[in-house]
Amino acid sequence: MRLVTFHHDRRERIGVQLESDILDLSRIGMPMDMKTFLSLGETALVQTHEALASVKEEWLLPESAVTLRAPVPRPDKVLCVGYNYAGHTEKGRAELPQYPNLFCKTVNTVIGPNQPIVIPPATTQADYEAELMAVIGKRAYQVSESEAQSCIAGYTIFNDVSARDYRKRTSQLMLGKSFDTFGPMGPALVTPDEVPDPYNLEMELTVNGVPGQRVNTCDMIFSVLYLISYLSQVMTLEAGDVIATGTPTKLPEAAEQKRFLQPGDVIEITIEKLGTLKNMVVNGNSVNHRFSL
Repeated sequence: MRLVTFHHDRRERIGVQLESDILDLSRIGMPMDMKTFLSLGETALVQTHEALASVKEEWLLPESAVTLRAPVPRPDKVLCVGYNYAGHTEKGRAELPQYPNLFCKTVNTVIGPNQPIVIPPATTQADYEAELMAVIGKRAYQVSESEAQSCIAGYTIFNDVSARDYRKRTSQLMLGKSFDTFGPMGPALVTPDEVPDPYNLEMELTVNGVPGQRVNTCDMIFSVLYLISYLSQVMTLEAGDVIATGTPTKLPEAAEQKRFLQPGDVIEITIEKLGTLKNMVVNGNSVNHRFSL
C-alpha cells in the first residue's frame, strides 16, 4: 500500500496512491493526518484494505487534482545516520564503525515532492544525499531487533540536503543539516508488505539527469532493525518518527566535479519499489518559501 499526504480543496489529508487516482481516506472515516492514522495500528490498515477491496467512485480524486506533500509532513523526530554505507566512512577512518553515527535534523526541513529546495544566501555549498527512510508505526522503547520489525510502518525516500560550508565550521552536524526545506521526503509511505527486502533495493540520484549517486541498499552497514533497536534503548520512538538510514558516497565522476547545488537544478532520487522523489532548487532571494510549503 502506498500511503500519501495530499492537499486538496484547501485541506490537507491522507490517502492511498493508486495507478492514477488517490483514495481519500477521510471518506471512509480515517483521520486527516498520517501520524494519527499510524497510531491506530492494525485497525486502520484493515479498514483501509477493506475499502480498497470495494472502492467507490466518490472516494477517488484524480492524482492530477491534488498536491502531494511529504508522507509525514511534521514528524516529531527526524533521526539520521551518517556513514552507513560501505565505501562511505568518516574521513580518516578505513574500518567500519562499531556504532552508528547519529544526528537530528529539525522539522522545518521537511518538504514534499515537487516542492522547492530553497538555497539562502547564508550557504554556497548546499549538497544532496539520497537516503532510504524508515517510518515508525507504533511506540517503541527498549525493543530488540526482532521486535523492531513490527514497529516499521513503511519506507519512503529522503534527501538529506546539507550545507557543507556550515558542516566544516564545527564538529556538530545539526546546523548545516537544518536549513528550511533541506529535507525533501516522499512521494509515498510504502508499507512493508510491498518492500519484503529493504536491503536489496537499487537507489540512484540524478541532478539534471546526470547520475550523482548509485548504490544497492545491500551495502548498508547498520540495518533498519538494528537502528530502531539501538535508538529505542535511549529514547521512545513514536508513530510518525522517521529514520534516514544514511547515504552512499558519490559516484567518482560526480565527486570529481566538486559542484554544489545551483538554482534551476532538478534532483531526482529513485529507489526500487518506492518510486521517484523530484525537487527543484531555487534561489532563496527569489521566493517566499514559508508560504509555499
